[in-house]
Amino acid sequence: MTLNFHNLSASHDSLREALVRLRLIQFDESFKVEELTGGISSTILKIEGPSGIYCIKQALPELKIAGTWNAPVERIYAEVAWLQLVAEIAPACVPNVLGVDRETNSFAMAFLPHDLFPNWKSELLAGRVDTSFAAAVGATLASIHKATANHTEIKSNFANDDNFFALRLDPYLLETGRQHPDLESVLRELVVRTQKAKIALVHGDISPKNILIGPSGPVFLDAECAWYGDPAFDIAFCLNHLLLKSVANRNISASLLAAFDKLADMYLASVDWEPRLRIEQRIATLLPALTLARISGKSPVEYFDRTARQAVTKVARALVAKPATRLDELKFEWKKGFAFE
Repeated sequence: MTLNFHNLSASHDSLREALVRLRLIQFDESFKVEELTGGISSTILKIEGPSGIYCIKQALPELKIAGTWNAPVERIYAEVAWLQLVAEIAPACVPNVLGVDRETNSFAMAFLPHDLFPNWKSELLAGRVDTSFAAAVGATLASIHKATANHTEIKSNFANDDNFFALRLDPYLLETGRQHPDLESVLRELVVRTQKAKIALVHGDISPKNILIGPSGPVFLDAECAWYGDPAFDIAFCLNHLLLKSVANRNISASLLAAFDKLADMYLASVDWEPRLRIEQRIATLLPALTLARISGKSPVEYFDRTARQAVTKVARALVAKPATRLDELKFEWKKGFAFE
């Protein structure tokens, strides 16, 4: 742990002081605390106090995994900046930021109750696939990328290359290369290509676990990886999870692959900042590398048994070694690899 790091979940006094600095309570006011689960990179606390119900999020210097994964806690400010900027582009797709406490590298945001904002990952794993919602995810992401593409000031404000390397490129792609030495050069080329692309504002963790199904469409959480770079990363990262879940729940693989198509088609139909085929090629070549990374990288998916991991590894390795250039080609090879109907 970093020196002078005060985990708010471990110190009620530190939490109280932070809430006072945030002007969410008076020092002598009482409040209830519940630690929310699901993430590996932050402490997230649900607070019930005199001013209402809200969340406090604090970045951890060491992520909660079996191995070692350190990351700068300053990434929390990239997340706040992403939420505040995106609130100007698509207000309904982000929680409201209530304040920032720099002494504890934390911030407060609105609490979104599960009954009104169910988690998309939970819905997918339960077998409830809404392809129209997948399309809305694609459309909303496209609107964010379109509004920020080729924007000099935003590029300067989100020059978070070190954070993105520490949180995404190294633990996902380079770590996978270390586990698969015969593919290391290909994966390194993808890293270099991604580092060079400075095109639009990227969230960096567009996963179903970070997307809520809101009354007005998708709501995006956990933008700690926010970075001005390649928008292909966001789409590939999200589409990857639909492919993985098609293996985890073969009974609804057709629906999940239909959601894959809807998300990709809606996104690509909105691309106007560069040729559609160019970004589609980057998505298609990056996607299988991310698939393999969810088996061999530092953040493997939790819902595969040994047989499933071996099967996904085999298919993903083949697609990394000989990548498709179109998403329909990639999906065809995926379906063939798992003998889907």
